[in-house]
Amino acid sequence: MKKNITLIVDDEPDICELLEITLNRMGIETYSAKSVATAKALLKTNNFDLCLTDLRLPDGDGLEILDYIQQQYPKLPVAMISAHGNMDTAITAMKKGAFDFISKPIDLDGLRQLINSALKLSSNNKNLTQKQKDSKKILLGQSIAMESLREKIAKLARSQAAVYINGESGSGKELVAKLIHQQGIRNHEAFIAINCGAIPHELMESEFFGHKKGSFTGAVSDKKGLFQAANGGTLFLDEVADLPFSLQVKLLRVIQEKKIRPVGGQQEITVDVRLLSATHKDLAVMVKNGSFRQDLYYRINVIEINVPPLRTRAEDIPELVEHLLTLLSKKNGFEKPSLSISALKSLKAYSFPGNVRELENILERALALYEGSVINDDDLNLPLKDHILSLNEDYDPSETSLESYLGIIERQLIHDALIENKWNKTVTAKYLGISFRSLRYRLQKLDLE
Repeated sequence: MKKNITLIVDDEPDICELLEITLNRMGIETYSAKSVATAKALLKTNNFDLCLTDLRLPDGDGLEILDYIQQQYPKLPVAMISAHGNMDTAITAMKKGAFDFISKPIDLDGLRQLINSALKLSSNNKNLTQKQKDSKKILLGQSIAMESLREKIAKLARSQAAVYINGESGSGKELVAKLIHQQGIRNHEAFIAINCGAIPHELMESEFFGHKKGSFTGAVSDKKGLFQAANGGTLFLDEVADLPFSLQVKLLRVIQEKKIRPVGGQQEITVDVRLLSATHKDLAVMVKNGSFRQDLYYRINVIEINVPPLRTRAEDIPELVEHLLTLLSKKNGFEKPSLSISALKSLKAYSFPGNVRELENILERALALYEGSVINDDDLNLPLKDHILSLNEDYDPSETSLESYLGIIERQLIHDALIENKWNKTVTAKYLGISFRSLRYRLQKLDLE
């Protein structure tokens, strides 16, 4: 069986010796270089499976080696060796495509985990093309925005960098996180997703890091936290903006040290977790106003990926509708209906503030209300402000009756007035200049009760 070969680039003899001994004991052959020039020469004459390089070298730096490998040997994983004072440079290396980094003084358990993960990457590359094809069946849409998103996911899956997934509510941020996990080397390990806004603040530390028996009232036994549950795999922190300040400090330390301390525990535990995070809020604005730590923002946002809102890719709506109608019909035991041309046109004109999640809700409601074999425009019951705008622009009597058109306008005006007056019907009737009895009749007729 062919041995794996690693290139070590470091001008400190003690570090080189430590790395060589550790890798040799793992059955890995090593070559060492003390300069950028020597490293490039060795890369030309050997087929390496991994490169470990220091950031500072006599004739250059590790970033130069990283750039060279990215251009000449793009499938070779590169891990950076960083002193504590060079954390910002290590983050820059991750942005440039480094697989991961390890800090000095070197923790041997962490080093072994990093090496094993990096060596898995070579075998994972063989199945990457198929995984990229499969992602088209999961993350639907043929628009340029979605093609670009899938390409970026495939690239990020090769790295261990922390990824910040930015997108509106309902746009599919968790789906993107799952695909990054599934296409990466951690796909056989756990994917743990947690909504940070759903955990009471007083329980957050215990949920994240675990606790020891007797550490607080109610701690009747030891409990593993989310980081231990995700060890070896991926931890996805949804709505990370909701983390309290006290936990932000502790999360920052875990990211930097790759160690946790359970509540009431005396010993730190090494964890190997790929961290992905997301929120629909603007973290950059929160950093400016002081509600989110700047240093944590830069640690979780090593690489940012944006999920496009549905309104910017209306060409994907027909495919999404077909897929969702198939799923929902099967789920509810219905025969799958078709969608009228008018209904599809209305969906494509609608702005979808709730994105794909809202589209699914609209279709599920339409399935419950429609009659016959076709879902029509009226069955969609779209929120009306957007719908009216689209009808005003290109109203076609052959597709939508005047009665339906006027009903939509009436429904929107009453709906908006109810919201404006906090659903107080008496005040709303006065606001609209009609009697309470007339308003009640219209609410029943338009199904606004």
